[in-house]
Amino acid sequence: MNMKNIWQSYKFPLLLVGGILAGALTGVIMGEKAAVLAPVGQIFLNLMFTIVVPMVFISITAAVGNMVNMKRLGRILGSLVVTFVVTGVFAAALVLVVVNIWKPAANTVIEMGNAEMGEAASIGNMIVGALTVNDFSGLMSRSNMLPIIVFAIMSGLAVSWCGGEESPVGRLLNNLNNIVMKIVDMIMKLAPIGLGAYFASLVGEFGPQLIGDYGRTMAIYYPMCAVYVLIFFPLYSWFAAGKPGVSRMFKHIFNPAVTAFATQSSVATLPVNMEACRKIGVPDDIYNIVLPMGATMHMDGSVLSAITKIAFLYGVFQMEFSGAGTYAMAVAVAILSAFVLSGAPGGGLVGEMLIVSLFGFPAEAFPLIATIGFLVDPAATCLNASGDTIASMIIARLVEGKGWLLSEGRGGR
Repeated sequence: MNMKNIWQSYKFPLLLVGGILAGALTGVIMGEKAAVLAPVGQIFLNLMFTIVVPMVFISITAAVGNMVNMKRLGRILGSLVVTFVVTGVFAAALVLVVVNIWKPAANTVIEMGNAEMGEAASIGNMIVGALTVNDFSGLMSRSNMLPIIVFAIMSGLAVSWCGGEESPVGRLLNNLNNIVMKIVDMIMKLAPIGLGAYFASLVGEFGPQLIGDYGRTMAIYYPMCAVYVLIFFPLYSWFAAGKPGVSRMFKHIFNPAVTAFATQSSVATLPVNMEACRKIGVPDDIYNIVLPMGATMHMDGSVLSAITKIAFLYGVFQMEFSGAGTYAMAVAVAILSAFVLSGAPGGGLVGEMLIVSLFGFPAEAFPLIATIGFLVDPAATCLNASGDTIASMIIARLVEGKGWLLSEGRGGR
């Protein structure tokens, strides 16, 4: 490929990375004064978050409503659950090996704070709160992503049973879906500037805190994420669609990965993930269902970080992190804590409270792993969001068969 073709193929990701690097350099040079750029970045994030709720509701409702064969929806949802659990278990197996070889808290000295943590909700209340809201207005908030998804699936089923895409409501939904995606395209044109400004303010404010007592944990976590990307992502893609799947994945995964790393939000990355899946060739009805659900439920990066945090606390409190029972508990808590994340920056605090509560650590443990959570969140969110795209490829294989990528003209994308 000549330089012109390279630029045409990778123009947006190059502009995106360039904007983020320029923002990071600006943050280093300006220090805390870079906070003056925060409003520019926040405007971009606010636009992304504003479009997320209508995008998720309309895309899922339209996708389910257009389905004439309900067996296909069942296959998609069944394959989704299996894929999310299996990839989470693989992530857990990797991190258990790593933290037993390189202990995150070795030689770490941390002063205990006096932070107080509120009483943790019961598992039953947590499930109710994760899946439902007690008022229709609650569905208008991006903090309730799973209830939105549940209601969207119910609405889509009702549309399908009342005429589907040929009904007046079905046609309206498909038209609205096209309109929403046009709005997303308009917003994404601002991404290099918006993310650059956002990153400048983050680096300017928190840069000096990225080294120190937590350096060892970061030195373990970030390479572990790289190993997961370089080994497991290609394996998943190869299972999904063979060598063409691996090639297509590496070509189109960059935009979601960079956007997720910069925004630290799986929800904000949803529009970019949808565009990546479209270019890869994943069927529309599959990624319109998988990606919004994955933004809250499929979090391999968070599984890696959760077990790293648990191992860290065991080391800080001079406890032995070993034994099948301890490992099983860590995996279960990691997947559960990842499940309850809201997909927004800071959502991991809920999972960290869950870790402290279920393992019986003192309240002082919460600020310790909350700090770790902040430091590893960019890489964790990067794996979470980009992993949703790959999960969509796997589910396409499970639903449509081995040759899905080369069918219906998808091979030329």
